Amino acid sequence: MDALYTARLRPATADAATQAARTTSATPSAIAGNPAAAVSSTAKLSSFARQLSDAAAHAAWRDNGASREQLAALAGTITDALLGARYDQDKAAHDAEVPDSTDPARLALAGQATRYVNDEGPNPFKGLPRDQLALIAYDESGTFTVNEQRAAWLESYDQEQAWKRAAIARMDEEHERLGKVSERTQQGIRDHYASLPPIEAARYAE
Repeated sequence: MDALYTARLRPATADAATQAARTTSATPSAIAGNPAAAVSSTAKLSSFARQLSDAAAHAAWRDNGASREQLAALAGTITDALLGARYDQDKAAHDAEVPDSTDPARLALAGQATRYVNDEGPNPFKGLPRDQLALIAYDESGTFTVNEQRAAWLESYDQEQAWKRAAIARMDEEHERLGKVSERTQQGIRDHYASLPPIEAARYAE
């Protein structure tokens, strides 16, 4: 548990690129007209749902054919493309990018992602499950715009940091009260990391 505590669960201070990428405006957990949040229940978003399904099939093929080290390297490369200097160099092109779709809801979702990364609105992927966020953020097919990938990556990051803060608070409380971290909490930590999408889990030490 000491290794988990110090290496895995210490709240990560976002690096400069992540800090610059995050919006400073508040993002409500539920927004009227949030297309991503309604994917499973709104027929209008059938094209987005199909794209998620296709991305899931590709991710399963990729994850099954790559080693943990290869997945970690790929995750790092994609993250750098979404948050690093290359993103800023091509920002005008990213902001002008639209999906290859005539579906108004699909186009609106991409537009909302672009507004979010420019600090002009909420994240359309707020509250989306981690597995779906990973499908968008780490997709290599061009199905999703770069700004959609960036927005999905940032939401996944924020969810992970929120979980870490809660886990550390729980462990601190148990250390203070019991002098140790309970087995239940330790198992919960193991379960969390086991539940991450493979490409995200690969970035943590086994």
